[in-house]
Amino acid sequence: MNSEVDPRRGIWVEPAKGEVTEVFDPAAQQTQELALYPADRAVPEHAAQYGVQVRLAEFALRRPRQWGACWVGCRPWDQLHLDVFWRERLPDSRAGTCWRQVLETLTVYRLVDPGSEWRLPRQWFATSAMADLLGADFGLAQKDNLYRCLDKVLEHRPALFQHLRQRWADLFGAKFEVLLYDLTSTYFESDAPFPEGDKRQYGYSRDKRSDCVQVVIALVVTPEGFPLAYEVMAGNTADQATLRGFLEQIEKLYGKAERVWVRDRGIPTEEVLAQMRASDPPVH
Repeated sequence: MNSEVDPRRGIWVEPAKGEVTEVFDPAAQQTQELALYPADRAVPEHAAQYGVQVRLAEFALRRPRQWGACWVGCRPWDQLHLDVFWRERLPDSRAGTCWRQVLETLTVYRLVDPGSEWRLPRQWFATSAMADLLGADFGLAQKDNLYRCLDKVLEHRPALFQHLRQRWADLFGAKFEVLLYDLTSTYFESDAPFPEGDKRQYGYSRDKRSDCVQVVIALVVTPEGFPLAYEVMAGNTADQATLRGFLEQIEKLYGKAERVWVRDRGIPTEEVLAQMRASDPPVH
């Protein structure tokens, strides 16, 4: 629609036809454009076939929802063929829960308005258009469904990264010869003792919270920012103890290649560097 700003009213108006909207005609089973005009003026002759009058004073806003950002967030999901990928791996539950839609909701939530799983059903979902876009109801975002879905996803992590690697290569021509590797940590304000094998441990805190237990998170990405692998490790894991496992993991997932790794100098040990240089082909 060709619109301009009316400086007197500070709103968008269309010079020739008024505001234009597209409506669905159930009788004709097709959409058509209608031009909207205020009820206090007649519809111009040239718009007699598609112009309608509306009572602006009686307009009301009911249950406004964020639509555009959610719609845009769903597009990468489709372009990455994630619905196809998850269809076999996340079948619907016997109770009718569509785990693929739960996961898509979680994914779009992280993109649009990142927050906790606790916040999603209490605040975000009701003010978003995800239910409309997915043809679902509020039951999709039940708190228990969100946490159970994350548990179901974890076992498919290697297959997911392989799938994404192929889609990134197809869509963006992404290369995987140069990889960036780094570590961070996140802490928990919780009290020990914890069960045996729990990853929450005291260690070097990048958050300056040595009084709290933590976990260490390692991530491998391409220079474009595409993640290739990640791992959550015990909070007392030394940086130098993490690299060897990732070298093996990347080689297993993406094959051997003469790659260049970029990382902090304190991460590799001389032993690991020698192993990298001696590999065939060499890794730098």
